[in-house]
Amino acid sequence: MGSSYSDSDGPMATINVTPLVDVMLVLLVIFMITAPILQQGVEVKLPKATTAPLAGNSEQVVVSIDSKGLIYIGSGNKVDLSTLKDKIQAIMATKDEANQKIYVKADEAVSYGTVMALMGKIHAAGVENIGLISDPDK
Repeated sequence: MGSSYSDSDGPMATINVTPLVDVMLVLLVIFMITAPILQQGVEVKLPKATTAPLAGNSEQVVVSIDSKGLIYIGSGNKVDLSTLKDKIQAIMATKDEANQKIYVKADEAVSYGTVMALMGKIHAAGVENIGLISDPDK
């Protein structure tokens, strides 16, 4: 009646990695689904245009104006027109010289003067390349 352990009775010294892999794959799928949703910005009704879409990278800075004239940077970051210049300068300070571009999404109900005032503030912040986003005309 010795007290020696056999190979099948002793404690296991290996780590079961299957639950870890399962959790990591679930997190990967969640991030793959939510990342494009976070970059879409504020919902605005874009005017129609017949021009072809511009090629761009995934790190675009989009300034949106909704039908009420409220201004947003990206998705849900509401800003006032008076503080827009400082915020744009802070964002552009993090980008290299080749990516100094701002894209403007304006609802078609917004007046031309409001869009021009917004573009003037962006230009005053030192941004030379300003693009206007529109829906393709069908």
